[in-house]
Amino acid sequence: MLAMALFFTSCRNNDEPVTPITNELEGLKKIKEFSNNTHIIELYSASGTTSLGYNDIKIRIKNKTDNSYEKNATISWMPVMHMTSMSHSCPKSTVTKVSNDGTLYKGYIVFQMPQNATEYWDLKVDYTINGTNYTATSVIDVPAQTKKTVNSFMGSDNTRYIVAYVEPKTPKVAVNDLVVGVWKMQDMMSFPVVDGYTVKIDPRMPSMGNHSSPNNVHATQNGAGNLYNGKLSLTMTGYWKINLQLANNSGTILKGEEITATNEASSIFFEIEF
Repeated sequence: MLAMALFFTSCRNNDEPVTPITNELEGLKKIKEFSNNTHIIELYSASGTTSLGYNDIKIRIKNKTDNSYEKNATISWMPVMHMTSMSHSCPKSTVTKVSNDGTLYKGYIVFQMPQNATEYWDLKVDYTINGTNYTATSVIDVPAQTKKTVNSFMGSDNTRYIVAYVEPKTPKVAVNDLVVGVWKMQDMMSFPVVDGYTVKIDPRMPSMGNHSSPNNVHATQNGAGNLYNGKLSLTMTGYWKINLQLANNSGTILKGEEITATNEASSIFFEIEF
């Protein structure tokens, strides 16, 4: 009877669905960690770094008491650039759960200017767990970079805009899916998404007679609050300058110039090389 009981128990266990164990950190590298008295805040990205421009960032919160990761936190964040004469923030998203049962939270931050010897960025993370509020702050590394992936400028409507390159991260000789973001400065600490505009693109190869490419599609939104999507045609490898024009919802160009025989580049652009 004992043997039969073990047999049927084994059969029942084998028939039960097995929940696969997933690695939440697959494809991610740790940027850094910082802490307060109760928790350790872990920051992750695909590269393990933060950079000038658009950053897709993941967060985990580890409890120091038992080393468990918090699954039910409500998180907000505030990046701040500390300049010699003032401080300001930058575009950022809300922070949301990656999956309901997981420990990872996600969002984006767009650093529009690099650090230097006397000016720096820090990130303040505020969060609530079971009705208790916590906070932690750390300096964030945002070095200068050689290729331009973010533009901060005053439009002809006297509004400051930030336009950032998001995708493709690994461009190919093809018609690539293009993703860019557009935000405006509402005040020194608030940079909401701009809705209903158009980011016109004209990719050129300056070293090859400044030739363009066919089948490009200007970037537009598919819904309020979202990033902008278009098509970027790259016909060969090398250095490309993606010339930009920002048009409002009535079609008025707020910044950027058309490329002509006498004007080889716009005043706002992205740069890629592959």
